[in-house]
Amino acid sequence: MNLSKCAPCTGCWDNKGEMYCRYEMEPETCEGPGNGYRSFLESKAQLTSYDGFEPVFMPDYLFDFQTYLAEWAIRKGRSAIFADCGLGKTPIYLVWSENIVRKTNGNVLIVTPLAVSHQVTREGEKFHVDCHRSNDGKPQGKITVTNYERLHLFDTNDYEGVVCDESSILKNFDGTRRGIVTEFMRTKKYRLLCTATAAPNDYIELGTTAEALGEMGFMDMLTRFFKNDQGTISPVRKWVRDGGNSPKWRFKKHAEQAFWKWVSSWARACRKPSDLGFDDGRFILPPLIEQEHMVKNTEPLPGELFIRPALGLFEQRQEMKQTLTQRCEKAAELVSNNGIAVVWCHLNDEGDLLEKIIPGAVQVSGSDSDEKKEEKLKAFSDGEIKILVTKSKIAGFGLNWQHCNHETFFPSHSFEQYYQSVRRCWRFGQMNPVKVDIITTEGGLSVLKNLQRKATAADKMFSELVGHMNDALGIKNKIVFEKELEVPKWL
Repeated sequence: MNLSKCAPCTGCWDNKGEMYCRYEMEPETCEGPGNGYRSFLESKAQLTSYDGFEPVFMPDYLFDFQTYLAEWAIRKGRSAIFADCGLGKTPIYLVWSENIVRKTNGNVLIVTPLAVSHQVTREGEKFHVDCHRSNDGKPQGKITVTNYERLHLFDTNDYEGVVCDESSILKNFDGTRRGIVTEFMRTKKYRLLCTATAAPNDYIELGTTAEALGEMGFMDMLTRFFKNDQGTISPVRKWVRDGGNSPKWRFKKHAEQAFWKWVSSWARACRKPSDLGFDDGRFILPPLIEQEHMVKNTEPLPGELFIRPALGLFEQRQEMKQTLTQRCEKAAELVSNNGIAVVWCHLNDEGDLLEKIIPGAVQVSGSDSDEKKEEKLKAFSDGEIKILVTKSKIAGFGLNWQHCNHETFFPSHSFEQYYQSVRRCWRFGQMNPVKVDIITTEGGLSVLKNLQRKATAADKMFSELVGHMNDALGIKNKIVFEKELEVPKWL
């Protein structure tokens, strides 16, 4: 790059009488002698800058910690809010959306899990933010609400800002669906991702959120902060797809603190208001009562003469199928006389049997159309259905069911499924103790232990994030070099 019109600095070099910049800076951006290298370093800084604006609309119905999160997200422009269930992420992102509309006079799209869009529009009416559902890809007013399943129908050029509600669902999508979401958001100046469980027990899944926000690519994050046991940089999902075990990723020796500071530069996290320095006040959860119920397997596994404990994953699955009837009958016994309840299952056969043997139960299954699923979930939310049978991957995200305080659950190795399922009812705003009946088998005890281990890891991760986030509140997001460097004479 010819810089003959610039004053030479330490970033310039002479090639046969022509001056070139080794940092590829344009003449109009080069700041003169000694400053080319400074600008180069600033461009490589990990901590991000604020690309938003000062809030132009801030209602008085938000709690103090919600106001703080909304103002920070508006000033940040592109950010993530990891707030626990019931802390009011919906009013926060509705206020964020209204600010984008008033500032830019453009449109905002809110993308939610299935059936949550109805809930968002009701919250919009409650908080006096005008928003409308759309299923056909056309904007409905300034703030449009739709489901992830319908995002491909929308044109990204119609919107100035995008909100992804329950954004942790991104890592559960296949590559095509996740790519659609990331590509839709890629060119948007204003982006907000909200979820209660960013990565409940796996740090590297935070890369999915960072990539959607445009902060850093998933693979770039891995190579900068982590290493794996195989000494490779192959994506985690490739190993699983090829039939091998997923490599174990861990922090590089120097990178853990830098990683959390980087996450804290684009995310805020809280499990309760006091995590942000505010009074918990009304945000105190009622007791959670977890009861384990053991169902014994009375038949040997296929091909065997004697009953023995199910040790491996394959044997655990076989035992689950063999005890399907006993486990479902136990769930039916526990909910039949307890009024309103959610019965969570994993297998289609479980759901079909539960619906058959529980009086008044209604199942939301994967074979239902999206419209039918929304209709049934809304009916349960409105109290028209007393006992709901469904799967975590269908109704485990975003729905508010504080009117229900009884759940049954067949445990699996997915901590996020358990956490999200329980949190549909056990969330801030729940007035009664919540009872969760965990129905398992002898072989499933190892599954429960695995869930407990993941719960401990999730709590540690959230504590790390909150702690580093509080430390980062005083960190300048733009590095300023105040000390002049002494350049050797021979340069």
